[in-house]
Amino acid sequence: MRRVLISRIVLFAISMAPTCTGWVWAQSPDSSPPAATTVPPPAPAESLPRPDFRFQGQVGRTYQDSDPPTFPQVLRPPKGAPNVLLILLDDAGFGQFSVFGGGVPSPNMEKLATQGLRYTRFHTTALCSPTRAALLTGRDHHIAGTGVITEVATGYDGYTGIIPKSAGTVAEILKQNGYATAWIGKNHNTPAWETSEVGPFDHWPSGLGFDYFYGFNSGDTSQFEPILVENHSRVPRSTDPNYHISHDLADHAIAWMQREKEIDPARPFFLYVAPSATHAPHMVSKEWSDKFKGQFDMGWDRYREMTLERQKKLGVVPADTKLTPRPESLPAWDSLNADQKRLYARMMELFAGFGAQIDFEIGRLLDAAAALPDADNTLVIYIMGDNGSSAEGGLDGETNENAAFNGVLETWQSNLKHIDELGGPKYYNHFPAGWAWAMDTPLQWTKQVASHFGGTRNPVIISWPAKITDKGGVRTQFHHIMDVMPTILEAANIRAPETLNGIPQKPIEGVSMVYTFNDARAADRRKTQIFELVSNRGMYQNGWMASSLAFVPWEPVRTGYDPDKAKWELYHIDEDFSQANDVASKYPEKLEALKDLWWAEAARENILPMDWRAVERLSDQLTGRPSIAAGRNTFVYDTPLVALPEASAPDLKNKSFTITAEVEVPTGGGEGMIFTQGGITAGWGFYLQKGKLVGVHNYIGFDRYRVVSTENVPAGKVTVTFDFKYDGGGMGKGGMITLLANGRKIGGGRVEKTTGLKYSLYEGQDIGEDSGSPVDFTYTPPYKFNGKLNKVIIELKPESGLKTER
Repeated sequence: MRRVLISRIVLFAISMAPTCTGWVWAQSPDSSPPAATTVPPPAPAESLPRPDFRFQGQVGRTYQDSDPPTFPQVLRPPKGAPNVLLILLDDAGFGQFSVFGGGVPSPNMEKLATQGLRYTRFHTTALCSPTRAALLTGRDHHIAGTGVITEVATGYDGYTGIIPKSAGTVAEILKQNGYATAWIGKNHNTPAWETSEVGPFDHWPSGLGFDYFYGFNSGDTSQFEPILVENHSRVPRSTDPNYHISHDLADHAIAWMQREKEIDPARPFFLYVAPSATHAPHMVSKEWSDKFKGQFDMGWDRYREMTLERQKKLGVVPADTKLTPRPESLPAWDSLNADQKRLYARMMELFAGFGAQIDFEIGRLLDAAAALPDADNTLVIYIMGDNGSSAEGGLDGETNENAAFNGVLETWQSNLKHIDELGGPKYYNHFPAGWAWAMDTPLQWTKQVASHFGGTRNPVIISWPAKITDKGGVRTQFHHIMDVMPTILEAANIRAPETLNGIPQKPIEGVSMVYTFNDARAADRRKTQIFELVSNRGMYQNGWMASSLAFVPWEPVRTGYDPDKAKWELYHIDEDFSQANDVASKYPEKLEALKDLWWAEAARENILPMDWRAVERLSDQLTGRPSIAAGRNTFVYDTPLVALPEASAPDLKNKSFTITAEVEVPTGGGEGMIFTQGGITAGWGFYLQKGKLVGVHNYIGFDRYRVVSTENVPAGKVTVTFDFKYDGGGMGKGGMITLLANGRKIGGGRVEKTTGLKYSLYEGQDIGEDSGSPVDFTYTPPYKFNGKLNKVIIELKPESGLKTER
């Protein structure tokens, strides 16, 4: 019955509404097909790659009786094609940076805005990987296989976590038209099970059209101790005591850009820079955070009022914009006690310092681009956020972001104990949801909420000195992240191919924004846009937005949701910028039409089936996601191996296991890491310290269960063993650690709780050293083993019966 209903809705939608496929034309208000003279789409492009070059002259018996030879010429884009600098910040809200009225100073963004345009109605998908997939492919994120982040992929077409070859990227098209291409920073578009150093590399940046990559293959990373790769190889851990990833990424972006222009100045580049800022962990030096002492003591309610006033003065919101109310589940700032205010204000100071630093670092990159010989012909697209600000810190904030991903919420009382160390390398901290809501001023909700603009509306600055004449202008046309790809292609005068690398291509759904560059009053060309993320839903059409909230981000466990009974709201956003006035009761027929259109578009865009589960989808055991470690219970490592991603390593969660190592201990005593999985956010460690054997489990940063042998491990060849016997009975239970040397027990102790879902979002397994953050603060990475490591064997004893709700 439901399938029949959906089919009927699809037919209804096709008859009543335009879809955003191909190079979308300008549509009339009544949605009638365009006249032949209305901005016709480009003619179909040839297939890429082009046929191999062949000599066209006459070939005789010798060169003497043959035509003069010719060579294939160096491939160049069309004349006048610009350099493209694409910058995408992480987890940044509409009201965060001063360039759009926020409280985090951004002088370099402001400088760029005076040279170009600010876009005030630009939208993302409400989450990182989906936004990035739509950005690169010009298609809806579900069509690009990325309805959610790869770590919670479920295997349906819209949720594989894999960008299909039929949705080729802008980088691949540009590269095959003569551009130099590079990606610096966050890559969260490679399936988690393919991110080890052995690949496969089809879905790494190199397989997505990028000549060069320097960054990290995960949703987030430590700002001080990141796990980085260059192209396909791990980058050694930095020895700089003042290291910060924001500075490192800016350095590499500048170096690549300058090197490319020095070697081949006539070749335009496409440089995609995706910093880790301002995603958690909010790690930043005191030099930056201390600049903001006391500046957020007013709290989030007053911050929103102050920000909206600034936004109106800047002209980035209409003068009649209303401030949307605080969600009922968020506390009023005035209701907090003094300790809560002190803690939360400090967390916001750290966040502000983190944001101010990334403005400075990207400012260095912008200055370097401005110094290029062809700077005027450089198209800069600066997107401030892949979604709204993140409320994943929960109501009280977190010292460990990974706690929420294991279904555990921290309390302000426990967080307060660590207030003086937050922002440093020991804590993976995240501010409370109230500040995320404030960063999204004046909009409703936050990251993950695709139904409302607090999750999806992000500021954008576009500069192109050679072409954009309205310096400092503001643009209000409704656009979406998938519109960036066709904008770049039109600017470069390059058509998207119908066939790319032998694969027929899905239609590009993006709408080029070039028509807005020198016409502030140009009519919107994006008429329709569907939104969906983990069942938070929205449907935009011709100035109207229907919104249905399924959950809020600070609810890690979600049960009892029924999409057929969910409440819908209706907003006339042409007159209501912030979605402040729900007019569902006034226009019920309009709302019903948009609801029907949502279901039709959902069927067409691979959004179905709806799935509202939360943290349980992080478990590979519950979802059956691919893994190169799947189906194996014995793992043998004959050499040291570091930075093996968790998704490619033996899964130690919710089961008994044994780690056996054949080592040679020096005469002076053993010291250093034998085996670790995870780090400061959660995980296991097995190492020698001052001659004694140590086994430890870090329970999501809350407790560290540490077992030390009662005697030293003897020098010479020794077999040492870490045996963990799991209690069983479900996820996250405890167990017993037994330490052995040459088969003889030399230590033991109990682990009361274990981490059941995820040890880390960025670091994995190390043998012979610790390449990331420490699982236990009794040592300092890299903590290389000082003896010889001959062999490490991991044996798993799986626990059966783990179940998930259907």
